[in-house]
Amino acid sequence: MARALSPAGTGTIPSAGGRARRTGSGRPPGSRLITPYLFLLPFFVVYGIFLLFPVYSGLRLSFYELVGISEAQFVGFAQYRQLFEDERYLRALLNTTIYALTSVFVLSPLALLVALAVRSFIVPSANLQSFYRIAFFLPNITSFVVIALMFGLVLDTDYGLLNAGLTAIGLEGHNWLRDESLALPAMIGVGIWTYLGINSLYFLAGLQNIPDELTEAAYLDGASRQQAFWHVTLPLLRPTILFVMVQATIFSYQIFEIPFLLTGGGPSDATLTLAIYLYEVGFRQFDQGYAATIGYSLAVISILLAGIQLVLFRTFQND
Repeated sequence: MARALSPAGTGTIPSAGGRARRTGSGRPPGSRLITPYLFLLPFFVVYGIFLLFPVYSGLRLSFYELVGISEAQFVGFAQYRQLFEDERYLRALLNTTIYALTSVFVLSPLALLVALAVRSFIVPSANLQSFYRIAFFLPNITSFVVIALMFGLVLDTDYGLLNAGLTAIGLEGHNWLRDESLALPAMIGVGIWTYLGINSLYFLAGLQNIPDELTEAAYLDGASRQQAFWHVTLPLLRPTILFVMVQATIFSYQIFEIPFLLTGGGPSDATLTLAIYLYEVGFRQFDQGYAATIGYSLAVISILLAGIQLVLFRTFQND
């Protein structure tokens, strides 16, 4: 390597033609750009194996006819067309849609009313408000198996708590879980009890993010309590309302555990949901291709309804 005299004339210094410098840590240039991706690599590997690959495999399977261990046969969109001719699928779609509509238009407003009650003068004590928050959250951490067993006892025809209460006030009891006209409303009632608390907490969090000064300013301008709610509180709650409604729609179309454990989809498919029908086709009839088709139809319906809600809320927000 060529050397030159130092400024003091007592030594030599390396010339600019030496080998490339390394970083201060001794690593070659560019290694710092690769290191973060090496830490993220395990996540993407697990994500791809256990989520992306099953999603792709299920989509591919929906275009094949595969029953049991027989050889898969490509049928294209034939199984998707079969959905429109399947009476049990259409019945399950109707039941699930009724449940979803109830979740959006009954459960969500009830949850908002409960949140407003806890936030208002009805529950003035901060300690009591904390108690209600904990009580509302408890059903959400309770196992669906426990909830189904509990309501199985409450709705029992002979020894149920509900029929006992009706008899005590002179009314006639009913066979809640075996009557075709009452089974689905009973399932809806159980769903409302299960999810009312957590949705109330969502609304309560949204209400706490609204500054009190805005409501007080509306009162000073002469607005009543109802006017302040409609023109101040409700518009500021739009993001929370959108979140609750989209979540309620998606979860409603995936409901499985409670109706499956209480009624198994009966009587006469009165509580049959899309998730229960998918289970029956895939794990009892072993028709894997048609089960995949039902699953993807369920996903498409959920995405479309969520997209419609997003568009509608954006339109109202612009107005």
